[in-house]
Amino acid sequence: MTIYLDDAAVRRRLSIEKLLPAVRQALIDLSSGRVRQPLRMVMDLAAEQSLLFLKPVIAGELLAVKLITQVPANAERGLPTMLATVVLMEASTGRTLAVMEATGLTALRTAAVSAVGIDALASPGAKVLALLGSGALARTHAQALRAVRPISQIRVWSRDARNVEACSTEIGALAAKSAEEAVRHADIVCTLTNAAQPVLKGAWLKEGAVVAAVGAVRPGWRELDDAAMRNVVIADSREAALQEAGDVILSGASVYAEIGEILAGTVPRPAPGTTVIFKPLGQAIVDAAAARLAYETQ
Repeated sequence: MTIYLDDAAVRRRLSIEKLLPAVRQALIDLSSGRVRQPLRMVMDLAAEQSLLFLKPVIAGELLAVKLITQVPANAERGLPTMLATVVLMEASTGRTLAVMEATGLTALRTAAVSAVGIDALASPGAKVLALLGSGALARTHAQALRAVRPISQIRVWSRDARNVEACSTEIGALAAKSAEEAVRHADIVCTLTNAAQPVLKGAWLKEGAVVAAVGAVRPGWRELDDAAMRNVVIADSREAALQEAGDVILSGASVYAEIGEILAGTVPRPAPGTTVIFKPLGQAIVDAAAARLAYETQ
């Protein structure tokens, strides 16, 4: 029988602690060729910078399809800028197992991917975190990064000062007056914006910092400038990064490795002290792993 899970039910069934190992294995499986996953389809919607993403994947006995809308103007309506639904099916028959609202799932699994990447790439003693962005992803990233590193200070910046204050209060962070103030001397930086033009300059980065560049999900959009992108770049999917990531495409950066290759040990980690840009683009296999957890958890 098909079950339906609303966003609250999905959030109750998921936790960062459960997601981290599931996401880690999903990224290894992706780089190892153990899943069938085409590039996502993207459709422009009527509103400015509004998009629909369609993401299918077959992973073992499961078929999952995720639909996502990204509508920046929703912030003014009191709605999430990103809304999502996942349909989980039996791959052999096409039978629908579950339909679930996936807005919370997306925020949690996105942060889990960043945390898995940073756990593999950052110094064990990394403790100062900068978040560029003050929405739902900033909150889940604070939670996820605290699970993998001894975070002693978080700095938050975005263009909306009221959101910065609210987010900082909620997660126990400092409100930065500028992106540069947030980033200077930070060990870990997460860019979580809807920006189409760079908000992070490489000149601000501490040597040895790790950046999780989560936004800029279209070929013409950027969060990082050329100087930042001259550092070692690691993606969740090399194919996706070269075709979908404006930060990579417009800077002409090369991708050193996929994070799944590093996690599996088939490609060596960058040398200690290397400044690294981790570019995740939100792979369908990770959505499937999170949806499976929510489906199987009672």
